[in-house]
Amino acid sequence: MHKYLVLFLATALLWGCSLDESDEPGRYSDSTLINGVNGAGGPYINYDVTGEQYAEIIENPFIATAEEPTSTFSIDADGASYSNARRFLTDGIMPPPDALRTEELINYFDYDYPQPEGPDPIGLNGEVSRCPWAPAHKLVRIGIKGQTIEEEDIPPSNLVFLIDVSGSMGSARKLPLLQEAFKLLAQELTAEDRVAIVTYAGQAGVALPSTAGDQTETIINAIEGLTSGGSTAGADGINTAYEIALDNYIEEGNNRVILATDGDFNVGPSSTDELVQLIEEKREQGVFLTVLGFGTGNLNDQLMEQIANNGNGTYEYIDNQQQAEKVLVEELGKLYTVAKDVKVQVTFNTNLVEAYRLIGYENRLLDNEDFEDDEADGGEIGSGQAITALYEIKPAGGGGSSFGVPTFTIEFRYKDPTSDVSQLISLDIPDQSATFDQASEHMRFAAGVASFGLLMRDSEYKGQTSYDEIYNWCSGAMTYDPGGYRQELLELIEKANELSD
Repeated sequence: MHKYLVLFLATALLWGCSLDESDEPGRYSDSTLINGVNGAGGPYINYDVTGEQYAEIIENPFIATAEEPTSTFSIDADGASYSNARRFLTDGIMPPPDALRTEELINYFDYDYPQPEGPDPIGLNGEVSRCPWAPAHKLVRIGIKGQTIEEEDIPPSNLVFLIDVSGSMGSARKLPLLQEAFKLLAQELTAEDRVAIVTYAGQAGVALPSTAGDQTETIINAIEGLTSGGSTAGADGINTAYEIALDNYIEEGNNRVILATDGDFNVGPSSTDELVQLIEEKREQGVFLTVLGFGTGNLNDQLMEQIANNGNGTYEYIDNQQQAEKVLVEELGKLYTVAKDVKVQVTFNTNLVEAYRLIGYENRLLDNEDFEDDEADGGEIGSGQAITALYEIKPAGGGGSSFGVPTFTIEFRYKDPTSDVSQLISLDIPDQSATFDQASEHMRFAAGVASFGLLMRDSEYKGQTSYDEIYNWCSGAMTYDPGGYRQELLELIEKANELSD
């Protein structure tokens, strides 16, 4: 009981300001105050999540191939939704449905896909099996692997840490955790790298001019000296950060702004549309973007996710020290983009597929003509990164075998990080009429994670499943588990099961 008392006292300090309830579209309006005892005997954390903002998710429906046989989308390399969902479950709360972007749950995890072979910086793989939650249907897994840059070949980095130090960042899960996270990254830099620190509250300021990466003590002292207070002029900070990044631009280097915030911008241009437009303008200058979300209570998830999507960037949510280490140390290679504007286009055989549904990626859908349009934005993939997408399909004619017959064709377009011209590659995936039990560990685990998201959302597409079944699917696909994150997932499945009772 002592450890739960310590947890309760520590977390009681996290929310120092009251939140105004709001009925704005996109806000989580289930203003439940959590009090009580969880299934493990510890106290629930007492906080109100009415101030957190999430974009409404309207799940992709099944689309009849007779009406539209082609599906096009941009990849999404984010993992924020999973760690945010973990925060809710750990605190004894089921995540709100709009906080659950299924593709981000799947792509939080690494998959041991083969390294690319040949001249392309991305490798492709995939398979077809029966769908575990709808046995009359099939699942298609599409896997993409970014080329791993060897340590001796890693280009120098020109980084600008853009850090929100406004008053809303004062709680323990925000600025203090943010500082610990950036100190971890500072220790990974070398003499060839450069880093600057821009802060923003009522206005933007420069806490550290661009400095050689091996000046670790200087960088850490600047991070430790940050304090919070004031309103939030996010656009001013963005402009200043990109100016510094461009002033110190490294040709063929990793030029990147790393924005760390709760997303609560309230001075100057602050709407999602205004800030997305600003970021779209900045991405044309060759500087990439990483967005790190922190905190609870007023988290503006929808804004941060859209900024990342439209700024040649990725979005991660940092809920604890271990997550900071995962994002900024273990997966540091993801900061080095090996392919940008990656798009996927799948054309289904109308004789074999009655209908299909892309699982997740709702805000990454593209018009079919965008596939060949190099002006249309796509997603980025970093060094060594794995991306997974799943389609659920209804076979034509009652689900008979299509062994040896092409069920669909898959094409990909990507650009080299410094190029404006896309390149085309393709992937053939034979349907070998595999049962779900015969599918690879990649398929079984990804399907289990997808089903977990669908069940927590109470999705109309969740099919016939339960938390116990999902636990079994995932626990049977644990051979590859760097960092122990798959094992942790099993604990979260159990928590969700308890909270759903």
